[in-house]
Amino acid sequence: MKEVREPVFAGSWYPGNPEVLSRDIQRYLGDAKKEKVEGEVVALVSPHAGYMYSGRVAAYAYQLLEGKHFDSVVVVAPSHQALFKGASLYDRGGYRTPLGVVPVDVDLSKKMMEQRKEIQFLPEAHSQEHSLEIQIPFLQVVLKTFKLIPIVMEPYWNWETCQYLASAIAETVKGKNVLLVASSDLSHFHSYDQAVKLDKIVLNHIERFDPEGLNRDLRGGRCEACGGGPIISIMLAAKALGANQGKVLKYLNSGDITGDRSRVVGYAAGFFTRKPEGKKR
Repeated sequence: MKEVREPVFAGSWYPGNPEVLSRDIQRYLGDAKKEKVEGEVVALVSPHAGYMYSGRVAAYAYQLLEGKHFDSVVVVAPSHQALFKGASLYDRGGYRTPLGVVPVDVDLSKKMMEQRKEIQFLPEAHSQEHSLEIQIPFLQVVLKTFKLIPIVMEPYWNWETCQYLASAIAETVKGKNVLLVASSDLSHFHSYDQAVKLDKIVLNHIERFDPEGLNRDLRGGRCEACGGGPIISIMLAAKALGANQGKVLKYLNSGDITGDRSRVVGYAAGFFTRKPEGKKR
């Protein structure tokens, strides 16, 4: 396959050995509390730190997919390394992890890029970015086969960026069997208690399915999420696709894992569903 994006963080942020990687993910999934879901899962929110920190949280989101099938998965992740405007969509080849190559859904990617000129392919947005790569092994374990639509979003996003990206996603995947995933960690390097306070604001907006409120509080500095733009974009796209309920499945921060509560990073798993409003007679 031409133009495969090779793994950059295998062997550091997550295991590079495929047997160890698969075993670790299966263990995280097995330890995650199983959630009974009413309605269809439209979108997930998952953290993107090294697996030793956030893997057990991410598993709460990904265990919802066990036994399900999606033809393609849209992952929207924030840029930590490259400065650019808009969104970069890797519209060719595939993404490799130690578990194999996931092919890009070239057809849907091209259609999505045709929706807005601000959605384009910028190689530098993907070459050293961990926030998208870190999601793929979980998807490989729970879904087995699927195509990928990998999007990295500009670091200094605004509401308009979220709106047009969400619109392009929703218009492209409407009526198709496609899952949406937002990649984001929460607050960074506050004390444990301050982090919990900040992160609770984000979690409340997810529970209320309130992208406008989340945008307002992120822009106003009342809370933090490095993937705030991806979360808002995925929330807006999910709403456009008929999702009507949000839920937080798990929250931890690095202090819960390492015991060091002086400077922590927050992690959350959540999902959005299309829940029937009432049973038909």
